[in-house]
Amino acid sequence: MSHLDAYRPTDDLSAVPGPPLPVLTDGWHARVVDPVTPDLDLVHRWMQAPHVAAFWHQAWPRERWEDEVRRQLSGRHSLPVLVSRGDDPVIYLEVYRAARDVVAQVYQARPHDVGLHVAVGDFGMTDRGLVRVLLPVLTQALFDVDPRCTRVLLEPDVRNRQAIASFTAGGFAPVGEVLLPDKVALLMVRTR
Repeated sequence: MSHLDAYRPTDDLSAVPGPPLPVLTDGWHARVVDPVTPDLDLVHRWMQAPHVAAFWHQAWPRERWEDEVRRQLSGRHSLPVLVSRGDDPVIYLEVYRAARDVVAQVYQARPHDVGLHVAVGDFGMTDRGLVRVLLPVLTQALFDVDPRCTRVLLEPDVRNRQAIASFTAGGFAPVGEVLLPDKVALLMVRTR
């Protein structure tokens, strides 16, 4: 893990802003989830879908999702985002600061590192290459919006072979397996 060794425990995270909203190109659009619109119903429905629930473990009641979205929006750790291709949302993202996340216990996060949780909510939209095509655009947008960010990471469940294949095709390199509270994950990184 030599290319992940740059974290200095003395770095001050209080000066690091919350995760940025990427400004996407190439027909993609990203917007923050609004909990007082149908966005919340969409995220809730997607999280109930078996292909998402199997790896996210968040098939929660709508009220808990409303609390979760509001919690994320009020903090500087994670940002809930809907990504559209054309007019309709097709992907739910959580863009997070890795140094403020549990993943920092198993990887030497730099203060401006950004992590992603990615879900294609509608099963009918899986296996279409959406994530593979989105990831290069998304990571470039994250690097553009935060010039101090030098790494974007993903930590899919090691059993989620479809996600790992999509992330690899989207430019992320596997670094190694890590044990997180709810899964054994494959840490994957894309550098600037």
